Amino acid sequence: MRDVVAPLLEEHAALEQELADPALHADPARARRAGRRYAELGAVVAAEAAWRAAVDDAGAARALAAEDPAFAEEVPALEAAAEAAAERLRRVLVPRDPDDARDVILEVKAGEGGEESALFAGDLVRMYLRLAERRGWRVELLDAAPSDLGGYKEASLAVRGRGGDPATGVYAALKFEGGVHRVQRVPVTESAGRIHTSAAGVLVLPEVEDVDEVEVSPSDLRVDVFRSSGPGGQSVNTTDSAVRITHLPSGLVVSCQNEKSQLQNREQALRILRARLRALAAEEAAEAASGLRRAQVRTVDRSERIRTYNFPENRISDHRTGYKAYNLDAVLDGDLDAVLASCARADEDARLAAVETS
Repeated sequence: MRDVVAPLLEEHAALEQELADPALHADPARARRAGRRYAELGAVVAAEAAWRAAVDDAGAARALAAEDPAFAEEVPALEAAAEAAAERLRRVLVPRDPDDARDVILEVKAGEGGEESALFAGDLVRMYLRLAERRGWRVELLDAAPSDLGGYKEASLAVRGRGGDPATGVYAALKFEGGVHRVQRVPVTESAGRIHTSAAGVLVLPEVEDVDEVEVSPSDLRVDVFRSSGPGGQSVNTTDSAVRITHLPSGLVVSCQNEKSQLQNREQALRILRARLRALAAEEAAEAASGLRRAQVRTVDRSERIRTYNFPENRISDHRTGYKAYNLDAVLDGDLDAVLASCARADEDARLAAVETS
């Protein structure tokens, strides 16, 4: 294991020197990449130091036990600690998703279920807002289409974290939210008290940090302007401030009407478009390499659900990991830590197994 760790420790030391050089920070993008890699390698450095210390402690205990049997009782516990430290080191050595430290653009869209689905989409948006508040993330509402009863037909949020540590990055936490979320409850529109099932879709995209990451030629765009709909301020609904951008080569369409000015809506739409184009390119590359589709679904079909929210039983169930709990009210208030941890553990186990069998 030392042979695997040694070059990473050297890279960490080199990055530490590089980050101390003021010249590096003249290029913000390069400094950001270096800082992110330094934070990622910091976990390896800490795990290696803990493993080395545990191995040394166990070795010292065995040596002392050979001279004095009284020390033999300590050996099993110290050896177990060394093995646990080795397991932790093996796990941090598994390559992470390179996007883990990125901020995200999160899109929530109502699906089957009409107004009830839009109300559930609104519940999901509020859930993520509460989660962001708990974790100290900043949220910016890029665009929203409210429904008549106070839900959302669709909403786009930009969620930003506090640092460049991949282990605590926004995408590292929220990437498991992508997919179809199913709700079972009695809708407010149901007079007979029957439980209905509806769904909303969530899409989580790593945000493009530098516009040069994704090349978007103006000639590939068709920009249409129209009058905003829904509640708004002084200029919304009275001027052609809403913007719809169609990326002609891919067919992707993004609309934004949340801001009061056409220019602001255009910039917001371009942010979402770049994130979608980057995700599309990553998906195509993955399909070319492995023939497998991306895990996040693009449709809002109840048969492709990742999670169920059962209101009568106050139950939350994640169908990918088998996680189940009866604290749905707390989850909808942003207490998603246990749910997200189950997804992260399953993902880590899968990545570790892939490395060990390769």
